[in-house]
Amino acid sequence: MSLSKRFVFMYAAAAVFLFGASMLSLFYSSVTVPVASIVQIIFERGIGLDLGLTASESEGRIIWDIRLPRVMLAMCVGASLALAGAAFQGLLRNPLADPYTIGVSSGASLGAVIVIFFQLSLAGLGAFTLPLAAIASGFATLLIVFGLVQLTSRSLAIETVILAGIIISSFIGAIISLIISLGDQDAMTQIIYWLYGSVGMRGWGYVQLLAPFMIVGAVILFIHYRELNAMALGEEAAEHIGVNVKRGKVFILIGASLLTGAAVAVSGTIGFVGLVIPHLVRILTGPNHRHVLPLSFIVGGGFLVLADLAARTIIAPEELPIGVLTALIGAPVFALLLIRKRFGKGRAF
Repeated sequence: MSLSKRFVFMYAAAAVFLFGASMLSLFYSSVTVPVASIVQIIFERGIGLDLGLTASESEGRIIWDIRLPRVMLAMCVGASLALAGAAFQGLLRNPLADPYTIGVSSGASLGAVIVIFFQLSLAGLGAFTLPLAAIASGFATLLIVFGLVQLTSRSLAIETVILAGIIISSFIGAIISLIISLGDQDAMTQIIYWLYGSVGMRGWGYVQLLAPFMIVGAVILFIHYRELNAMALGEEAAEHIGVNVKRGKVFILIGASLLTGAAVAVSGTIGFVGLVIPHLVRILTGPNHRHVLPLSFIVGGGFLVLADLAARTIIAPEELPIGVLTALIGAPVFALLLIRKRFGKGRAF
C-alpha cells in the first residue's frame, strides 16, 4: 500500500470510528427510543425535513435537548483535549506531555471554579466569562510552569516540566479546596461534581460556548504544523532552516491553551485524553504533525464519546463521572509510557 493510500485509509477509518461512536452513543442509552423516532427528530429539528416517521414530544426532548447535545459536547471536548495534547507533545518533543500532566487543566479549573463560586459575569461577555476565565487561567499557569522550569533548568526536559506541573497543580488544588471549604453545601456539591468531569445535562448552550474557541484553537494549530515538525529536530536546527521558533511557540501555546481552557470550562477536569490519543495516533502515523494533529482531533472526539457512553451505562441508572473513567484508563498508560521511556523503548520523537 502506497503512503498516500495508507493515510487516506487512516482518515477514513478515523472518520468511521467517530461516526460509529456518535451513532452508538445516540441510539443506545438507559432510555430506549426507537431508531425511526431518532432519525425523524434529527431531520425534523435539525434541517426542518419531515420524513413522515412518528416521534412523540417526550422522545423529541430526550434526543434533541439531552442526548444529542451531550454527544456533540463529548465529541468537541475529546477532540479539543486530544489536539492540545498532540501540540504539547510536539512542542516539548516527548509523548509524556499533555494538558493534564503539565498543569494547564488545573489552571483552567481554577479560573472556572472562581467564576462558578463567585457567580462572576463580566460586562458584555455574559456566559463567555466562564471559558475566557478558564483560558486565561490555563495560559497563565502554563507560563508559570515554564518560568519555574527556566529557573531550575535551561532545557525543557520533560521530567522537569512534569515535576513543575505537579507542583503548580498541587498548589492550585489547595486553592480550589480552600474555595470549596468557604462555600455552603450547595456550592460545594456543584463545584466538586464539576471537577469530576462530565458532559451530562449541559445542553446546546455549552456546545455553543466551546465551539468558537475550539475552531480558532484548532485552526491555529493546523496552520503551524510545520513549526512542530521543525521543532522535532531541535530549536537550533529549526532556526537554521528558517523557522521562527519563538513566534511558533507563542502561537502553538495560544492554540493549545484555547482548546484546553474552553474544554475544561464546559466539562470540568477530564484527564489523560490528551496523553493517550496523540500517543496512539503517533504510533500509527509517524511523527509528521500534518497527520498527527487532525487524526488526534478526530480520534479524540470518538474516544470521549465512547467513554461517556460507558460512563452512563456501566452502572445505569447511576452515572460515573467521565473524568474518573478516563483517569482509570489514562493513568496505567501514563505509567507504561514512563517505564518504556526509562528503558529507551518508547521514543516517539
